[in-house]
Amino acid sequence: MFSKKNRISSGVSQLDHLLGGLFIGDNVIWYDNAGSLASPFCMNFIQVSQAQNKPFIYVSFDRSPKNLLEKLGPLAESQHLTILDCFTHGKGDGSEIFSKFYEKDGARWPYQIIKVNEPWKPEKVIESVYGLHKTMKGDVRFVFESLTGMQDLWKGEEHILKFYTHSCPRLYELDTIAYWIIEKGAHSDRLKAHINQIAQVAIDLSIKRGKSALTILKAEKRKPDTLNKTTEFWNDGMAIHFDSDRRRTPGRINLGLRIKELRTKQGLSQKELANLVGVTPSTISQVESNSIYPSLQALYKMAEILSVDISSFFQKQTDLKNQVVFSSREGVKTAFPDLPKGCITGKLLTPIDFDSKAEAYIIEILPKKSLPSHFFIHKGNEIGYVLSGKLQTQINNAVYIANEGDIIYLTSEMPSQWKNPGTKTTKLLWIKIR
Repeated sequence: MFSKKNRISSGVSQLDHLLGGLFIGDNVIWYDNAGSLASPFCMNFIQVSQAQNKPFIYVSFDRSPKNLLEKLGPLAESQHLTILDCFTHGKGDGSEIFSKFYEKDGARWPYQIIKVNEPWKPEKVIESVYGLHKTMKGDVRFVFESLTGMQDLWKGEEHILKFYTHSCPRLYELDTIAYWIIEKGAHSDRLKAHINQIAQVAIDLSIKRGKSALTILKAEKRKPDTLNKTTEFWNDGMAIHFDSDRRRTPGRINLGLRIKELRTKQGLSQKELANLVGVTPSTISQVESNSIYPSLQALYKMAEILSVDISSFFQKQTDLKNQVVFSSREGVKTAFPDLPKGCITGKLLTPIDFDSKAEAYIIEILPKKSLPSHFFIHKGNEIGYVLSGKLQTQINNAVYIANEGDIIYLTSEMPSQWKNPGTKTTKLLWIKIR
């Protein structure tokens, strides 16, 4: 059964693309092989959550409040942030140097800091986490830094395993999203196997050949083509860049990246393209990573399926840049692989190889049909105009009705459901703005 939980952004658009976004309820395990690789991903997650005015709880076992606030920088200046301090009386051992922090006048702080007095007792931490959660509304976001710090304090894996196995299902039912940081090399394979089994998402971060690398190990309720495939990335502060973001070398065309761009723009997975071309998904994966080159026959077939001229694979996207008028024949059908078949159809109005800051679609939703998630992985502003029919949408707990002539405007929130309650097909003009 398809999950009806809302899908949101991680704050890192390329990660959203690789993973398929985050679902409310996700417990995301970050295996950090270097101890610092997960930090920028957490920072971006905090930033996007604050932009949506979502309550955020940062559970810290490894950093003092002062150190954590310095790390967060401007992100700390938010009334939506609460820090659960398990460090001062944990690894900080109640030292005066850390306790002095609380002698400051806290009334002027925009954030809230709660000190756990007996963090060496797992039940006290559990009591603090859920007691705090009860005071908050909506889908609360968490960062637990870290499971490794818990193990150091609680003296053994059994305690953190018990805490984690009890917390994950509960956090899922409470409609939270939780990031759990764990140092990959500090734990047994048995513990990691238990953790992977319960988590909805597991991501490995490591250093390979001197470069940072990300591998998605698990992603429930979504089928990313990138599962168990390593992608290199680097960061400059909070800005995270992936290897696929690198500009092409002048004078050269990146064939694999070009095919991937056209495939994803049309909403096709690697498996779906492979089936249509008559090759294996592994072949498409190797072509897109430039490990192999497709045969001429396969290349012509790809061009036919992707509705482009074969020359589009090898030319820069400058030919269409100054075009003003496009024929309706240049548009292509759009696939919606994550949505139920027979409920929705769509067409990209501009040529698939036209690079612009806005993409226009005609979307039709059949009578009496419901969609359990949004049409696209939401990364920016989107505007819809109801050309005909009626449409109902749900965002968080609010339900909205759009009639013919109405405009729908999406910013940070993503609809968790669309429904055509009428007896006629609903037709939309939909524009994605990058």
